[in-house]
Amino acid sequence: MLFHYQIRGYFLYSGYVDMRKGIDSLAGLVNNELSAHPLSGDLFIFINRKRQQIKMLHWQGDGYAIFYKRLEKGTYEIPLGDGVSKTCSISAEQLLFILQGLVLKSVRKRTRYAPHFV
Repeated sequence: MLFHYQIRGYFLYSGYVDMRKGIDSLAGLVNNELSAHPLSGDLFIFINRKRQQIKMLHWQGDGYAIFYKRLEKGTYEIPLGDGVSKTCSISAEQLLFILQGLVLKSVRKRTRYAPHFV
């Protein structure tokens, strides 16, 4: 994975972001628009309008880490949210699929055992 730090949750911002924004601007966007705390340990994911660039922001306990990637060809697929909220919770697996360019609609997971606790 990208970081050796424990990430609590993965949140994809449903709007489009100007990729000229830096750490402070993205943290402000998390705080003001998503009503989330940027120091929470969650990973916040932002994509530009053309869907060719992605930025991820993560607080690692002693400072922010930012990951940026620009595609030379193709686009990132954005999972469909509920259309109401400004963020979509995704799994680490889904993030890897997005970064690898897999079509999310065609990815199927096979059934596996999962213990059910009461």
